[in-house]
Amino acid sequence: MRTKREEQKEQTKQLLLQTAQRVFAEKGIMNTRMSDIAQAAGVSHGTVFVHFSTQEALITEVVEAFGGELAMRTHQLADSKAGLNAVLRAHLESIGEDEAFYTRLVTESRLLPQAVRDTWVGIQSAISLHFSEAAAEEIAAGKVKNIPPCLLFNTWAGLLHYYLSNSDLFAPGGGIIPRYGEVLIDHYMSLVGNKD
Repeated sequence: MRTKREEQKEQTKQLLLQTAQRVFAEKGIMNTRMSDIAQAAGVSHGTVFVHFSTQEALITEVVEAFGGELAMRTHQLADSKAGLNAVLRAHLESIGEDEAFYTRLVTESRLLPQAVRDTWVGIQSAISLHFSEAAAEEIAAGKVKNIPPCLLFNTWAGLLHYYLSNSDLFAPGGGIIPRYGEVLIDHYMSLVGNKD
């Protein structure tokens, strides 16, 4: 059984993680200082360092928590038996729960510390698992062109990430997913689907 102090410490850590994710989405991951997070969370600068010894440790834990949630939500929403279209919808719905932070990961991934980049690759791998299962079934059924599932996933990710990276052009002041989600799915399926 945890003591009240241990529970408070865990609550503070969760507050810091949630606050950091929000501030990263607003200001950019690499533009955010530990003091920005402390101020936004309403705690002292030193409190942040009690829980995270370095900024890299904080970023890594935020990305791991976000990635775990994203993979879990995609898993809950996706059923490979429902087809590739359903997996694409699940992927977009999962991202849509925090599109701003996901977009920051897309646009800043090459600037992030290696441990964070490794976590980002892990997130994409977890998503690609559902995608590949659904794609393989639809390839076998003749519904999708016989393209290696990894290329099918990379094509989807490239299309989606292009729009997210350029959201200021495509959806100024709004989100890409609510505005273009269906268009992206339809366009992608027209590219990879077999014509009957």
